[in-house]
Amino acid sequence: MNTLLLGSTSRPRQILLEDALISFIVVGHDANEDDIKHTTIEETVLNIARLKMDNVFMPADKQEGDAIFVLTADSMGCTMDGVIHGKPKDREDAIAKIKALSGESTTATGFCVEKRVIKDGVWTTADKREGVVAARCKFEVPDAWLDQYLENSWALKAAGAIAVELYGAQFLKWVEGSSTAVMGLPMFEVRQALEEVGFF
Repeated sequence: MNTLLLGSTSRPRQILLEDALISFIVVGHDANEDDIKHTTIEETVLNIARLKMDNVFMPADKQEGDAIFVLTADSMGCTMDGVIHGKPKDREDAIAKIKALSGESTTATGFCVEKRVIKDGVWTTADKREGVVAARCKFEVPDAWLDQYLENSWALKAAGAIAVELYGAQFLKWVEGSSTAVMGLPMFEVRQALEEVGFF
């Protein structure tokens, strides 16, 4: 069975892969997301996913010819007037983002998939796929529910503080487009990319 390295500590992304029966190992990266200039939401999330791919921690104990697969991703929320929101810095920032994105907003997730092989002792990219998937949604947390939402969801680690999984699902009115992109990993496109680079 092939090994997939997931360059993300996002629990929703891990759950999506687990539910799809895609085995993976979580690895870190030393990408500084502040190095990426915000342009459009689509360009921004893809460029951050690329930066994470370029800085993901690869295994050191591999032999010549060994192959491994790597997945990185990034998600952000965007208001209807184009203001981009990443992960909140703290609780106060989370509340501000929830209010800014309340009602209709867009979430975009960029992802990169690479097949890497050891060539002359160095990990080398043999094949890769990347993409961006955006979806519109209506997500509203009434003021009376904010404390419970922040306490019982992954809002403080979610793009725009919008966590539509588990407890947060009750505040999601509708999604137009990929629901898994809103969760942080567009699974149809990721599965397709993994298939194309030979993971399955």
